[in-house]
Amino acid sequence: MSINILMPALSPTMEEGTLAKWLVKEGDKVNSGDLIAEIETDKATMEVEAVDEGVIGKILVSEGQESIQVNQPIAVLLINGEKLSEIVIDDNIPEESKPKKNVVNDTNNEENDLPSLSEDELVSEKTSFIQKDEVLNTINSNRIFATPLAKRLAKQRDIDLSLLTGSGPNGRVLKIDIENFKEEKKSQVYNIPLLNNNSELIKNSSMRKTIAERLVKSKNEAPHFYLSIDCNIEQLLKARSTINSKANDNYKISVNDMIIKAASATLLKVPKANASWENENTRYFKNTDISVAVAIDGGLITPIIKNVEFKGLLEISNEMKTLAQKAKEGKLKPEDYIGGSFSISNLGMYGIKEFSAVINPPQGCILAIGVGEQRAIVTNNQISIATMMTVTLSCDHRVVDGAVGAEYLSKFKEFIENPSLMLL
Repeated sequence: MSINILMPALSPTMEEGTLAKWLVKEGDKVNSGDLIAEIETDKATMEVEAVDEGVIGKILVSEGQESIQVNQPIAVLLINGEKLSEIVIDDNIPEESKPKKNVVNDTNNEENDLPSLSEDELVSEKTSFIQKDEVLNTINSNRIFATPLAKRLAKQRDIDLSLLTGSGPNGRVLKIDIENFKEEKKSQVYNIPLLNNNSELIKNSSMRKTIAERLVKSKNEAPHFYLSIDCNIEQLLKARSTINSKANDNYKISVNDMIIKAASATLLKVPKANASWENENTRYFKNTDISVAVAIDGGLITPIIKNVEFKGLLEISNEMKTLAQKAKEGKLKPEDYIGGSFSISNLGMYGIKEFSAVINPPQGCILAIGVGEQRAIVTNNQISIATMMTVTLSCDHRVVDGAVGAEYLSKFKEFIENPSLMLL
């Protein structure tokens, strides 16, 4: 009996993906464990293995197809010497894997509270075919064609039909066009001819769309507030220089490695900042799993260095390099980036002095790191020059209060300015 190869769930949160590439073709024999396809999720591109032994009888989903629901059949595997002609291919999408539709309850929607329609209007809405004379008239006139229901809706909502582009036959305006008018109105600015049309339109990847959705959700749902503090990193730079001088080119500790360690040490001192929002509960983490933002082609991903409190600078450095490389190659596994209790985003290497990062939900905080630069400071009524770094803590006020955020930054500054304290 043939087997349907289904779109796998490559992470706990995955609902759909893109079939980036087939590694097999119809007629190929595969064994359990053989690589058969590359699937692009919202975080990375991952290789999929065959579970059973057999022959690829039929490929149901072409390369590049997007929004393939989890558990949707993507190919048919023939087993026990079956032939394609001997089976009935069921490529239907299971009900549970179909995208959920937004159902509008007319009885609860004031906009749809209309007088009852005549039988002729209902028939016209459903069949809305353009007659021959109408087609001829559209050539020589500016008449706007719309179904009776669409006209009634447009009149009730004070919508100018000339502003709409009909989706019905020959451009006839339908009910759905009226209902979508608000969305259309928001985007109509993009239809204005550009003075400079030298541009390129690139389709958004699954990763880019997911990032957009998560950022909008974070800003809309999490009440952000921001706290900033300046840190003198002279002692940190000296400690780093001393460590690297003993490396004999075997390793190179970065400022970012030391920041990760300081962030972890601070969370142990201020555990109320090591938390996430879960609606009915607030989760407080015992371990410090630090998500570190890494820029990759097409987006941003936050691989996690887990249990930082138990790791030295060299281990943190090596692990960070490995995760960053895997991220850029699209080889991160779900366990590499799902979870985390606290995030760090460092734009100092780009010369950015100060910025406010968007919280990575459901985490309660993210620490934004600016560039280390020489500034004039006043110490004991004396002006001097020191290397300073501005850091900004973004907090979800549902989880972290202002006093907790301020305590965190104060303790972080102490560790940064006295790095030896991280050893205690």
